[in-house]
Amino acid sequence: MKIKTAEYTASYVDVEKCPKPEVPEFAFIGRSNVGKSSLINYLTGRTKLSKVSKTPGKTQTINYFDINCNINFVDLPGYSFAKVSIEMRNKWNNMIRNYILHREQLLYVFQLIDSRVPPQKIDLEFIGWMGKNHVPLVVVFTKADKPGNREATSNIQAFKNALLKEWEELPVIFVTSSEKKVGGEGVLSFIEQAARSYYTQKNKNENTES
Repeated sequence: MKIKTAEYTASYVDVEKCPKPEVPEFAFIGRSNVGKSSLINYLTGRTKLSKVSKTPGKTQTINYFDINCNINFVDLPGYSFAKVSIEMRNKWNNMIRNYILHREQLLYVFQLIDSRVPPQKIDLEFIGWMGKNHVPLVVVFTKADKPGNREATSNIQAFKNALLKEWEELPVIFVTSSEKKVGGEGVLSFIEQAARSYYTQKNKNENTES
């Protein structure tokens, strides 16, 4: 998939005010500081499309990016930032749940996992929640900056093993490094195929109705 145009369009705190369901959406989510903005910038080939911050919890809204005028990338708030009030955390969690469960044109949620750390309970719980709600899921390990890094390889395998205790089979998994520009082609190819299938089915439905 070649990205010719990528533009920030708008941010929302109310799911009902998000754009009308005209193009497929691919959402990115993960723990705070997992590298969502860096991955979006890497995938789109833009350095400052999504603002990268060293401050956890910076993303507080549902941020939309128009890609090639036919799909949307959606940057969701991190789900584990503790240094905010309980009220604010609950607000974010409700916003995330409402978006994931009710956006009819959401094709996949890309859950980002930091490859540098062992499996985290909150990541596994979030994947479990999406599985129970039958949300199409892709796991993207980030920050695999050193090829052959034993620690990252061990963490990734440990995460897979933890998933297999609850899942019959693993979801689609990619290993990426925004810094080293690794793994992005596979993610983009997956998105391209999913979007193509979406439009093929949409055209069939429209032809049937007519």
